Amino acid sequence: MPYILNEWLNLSIRWFHVFAGIMWIGQTYFFTWLDRTMNREGNVWMVHSGGFYVVDKQTTPQLLPKTLHWFKWEAMLTWLSGIFLFAFVYYHGRIMVDETSPLTNIQAVGVSIAILVGGWLIYDLLWISPLAKNEVAGAIVSYVLLVAAIYGFTRIFTGRAVYMQTGALLGTLMTWNVWARILPAQRQLIAAVKDGRAPDMRLAEIAKKRSKQNTFMVLPVVFIMISNHFPVATYGNSYNWLVLAGLVIAGWIAAAIIRTR
Repeated sequence: MPYILNEWLNLSIRWFHVFAGIMWIGQTYFFTWLDRTMNREGNVWMVHSGGFYVVDKQTTPQLLPKTLHWFKWEAMLTWLSGIFLFAFVYYHGRIMVDETSPLTNIQAVGVSIAILVGGWLIYDLLWISPLAKNEVAGAIVSYVLLVAAIYGFTRIFTGRAVYMQTGALLGTLMTWNVWARILPAQRQLIAAVKDGRAPDMRLAEIAKKRSKQNTFMVLPVVFIMISNHFPVATYGNSYNWLVLAGLVIAGWIAAAIIRTR
C-alpha cells in the first residue's frame, strides 16, 4: 500500500474512532450525572444553547406515547473502529512483537484475539458471580487480574503493543457491557411494562452497575490512547507495566471524583 494512502487511512480511522468515542462516553457520563442528581433532587432543570429542559426520573417505568431514544451504536462504532485501527496498525504493521518475543507476529495476533475474547468471559463471569455482591471485593479482584494481565503482556508483546492490547481489552469490556448486559436488561424492563407486568428492577441494577464500571474503565483507555506520544515515560519505560498499573488507579480515582460532583 502506498505510504500516503496508508497514512490517510490511519488518520481517517482515528478521526472516526475519537469522534464516536466522544459521543459514547459523553452520553455515559451525562446519564450518570443525571441519575445521581435526580436521586438527590427529584428532577433536573437545565438550560443549554438557548433551550430550557426539565427532566423527570420514573421510579417505576411507564411507557408514554413518545419515541423511545436508544443510545447504542456509539459504543459499537467506537469499538469496531478501534479494533480495525488496532489490527491495521499493530497486526498488519507487524509491531506486536520484536526479535526478543517467543512468538511470531501471526502467533501474537492469535494470542491477542484470544485475550480479548477470554478477557470478556473472565470479567463477565466475575461480575455475575456471588463475589460481585460485594462491589469493593469485585473491584479489587478485577484490578489484581488486570495488573497480572498487563505484566503477562510484557512477556509476549512489545512495550507499545502492551499498552494498546490493554486499551483494546478494556474497550472490549466496555462495549460488551453495553451490548451483552445493559441493552438486554433495558429491553426486558420495557417488555415487562408493555405486557403489563411489574418490571424486575434487579435488571435496572445490573445495567446501572455495568454502566458505572464503564465510567471507571474509560479514563485508563483515554490515557492509553495518548500514551504513544510519551514513550519514555510510558511504554518505553523499563517498568512500563507498573506505570500503567499506577495510572489505572489514578484514572479510577479521577472517575470516582467526577461521579461524586
